[in-house]
Amino acid sequence: MARPLSLEDPGPDWAGARVLVRADLNAPLDGQKVTDDARIRASVPTIAALLEAGAGVAVCSHLGRPKGKVNPEFSLGPCAVRLGDLLGQSVELLSDCVGPDVKRRVSGLSAGQVVMLENTRFHEGEEANDPKFAAQLADGFTHYVNDAFGAAHRAHASTEGVARLLPSRAGLLLAREVDVLGGLLANPKPPFVAVLGGSKVSDKLPLIESLLERCDRVIIGGAMCFTFLAAMGDSVGSSLHEGEEGQQMARALQERAVQLNCMLQLPVDVLIADRFEADAALRVVPSDSIPAKWMGVDIGPQASASYSEAISKAETVLWNGPMGAFEIPPFAEGTRAVAKAMAEASADTVVGGGDSGAAVAQMGLAREFTHVSTGGGAALELLEGKTLPGVAALPSA
Repeated sequence: MARPLSLEDPGPDWAGARVLVRADLNAPLDGQKVTDDARIRASVPTIAALLEAGAGVAVCSHLGRPKGKVNPEFSLGPCAVRLGDLLGQSVELLSDCVGPDVKRRVSGLSAGQVVMLENTRFHEGEEANDPKFAAQLADGFTHYVNDAFGAAHRAHASTEGVARLLPSRAGLLLAREVDVLGGLLANPKPPFVAVLGGSKVSDKLPLIESLLERCDRVIIGGAMCFTFLAAMGDSVGSSLHEGEEGQQMARALQERAVQLNCMLQLPVDVLIADRFEADAALRVVPSDSIPAKWMGVDIGPQASASYSEAISKAETVLWNGPMGAFEIPPFAEGTRAVAKAMAEASADTVVGGGDSGAAVAQMGLAREFTHVSTGGGAALELLEGKTLPGVAALPSA
């Protein structure tokens, strides 16, 4: 794995170093207010450790999709304020992330001082991984630390390019993400159960294929269960599901599960609604007989109980994707049941970020899991067995 940040090994002498820290501060905003500071909080341990060791730190990140142009709507100003609150010291936001003024400021960073660079995506060179832009980002720094796991699957200038120009390390967060998620692929404690939701089988195909080879049981929920059910010839009403191509994938996955002696489990019952609204009429029906004009919106109570029992007997559980449209309260019971079962389990419990991470945070259960990933797409790609550019660019231990 990438060599992690350490203040104890005979690596960099952080005292007096000027460190560019790539964090993932891509937080949701409401005007000038951060509405969910989970990613900013996750960046604090690495930044605080460097400051305590006597380094001067400049934090860089992207925010949103400004498409290579300066857009005040995507300024990191609110994130700088929130990071300052969490660190207990002022964090000044510089007006840009590159240029003579930025170089002058970062070259003069003193021990224990921290500033934030403005949104890296205000420049086209960021997403293009332009070597010239990467060199500008690196200018004035002595070291680089990548702690942005949520962006590590992107080969951008701030995640991949700079790492090849400066002495580089993985931050504490990135190192833990790679260690935990990589461990699920390399050496999970059996029985290993994966709980997967999401909309489309085609979106999760590489992940399901990867997990069928490693898991004792793969549990399916979310809208993609209806593609599996349709592939078996069951009536799915007006439930969201894929056409023949997606159904062929589902049938192939079921065949592969049999070959690998991995149980691929579908819900035995589902919650259905006559429309996708909080005040819709609701019914629980067997999963193979959803009436016409009704749609599946969640797994049913029998499925919830069965899934919870499987989780309780596991030694390792990975969850990625809600069981239903949990953002609408009447459709959230299946997701809540899975979250509660995992929170109460004695197993190693890992949540693969994205919507499932948002669900456990919303339910106030995030602290009850072994690990909740900060990366949606990055977690998926790592679990699929792919190499993450932002990790590959860092030196190995």
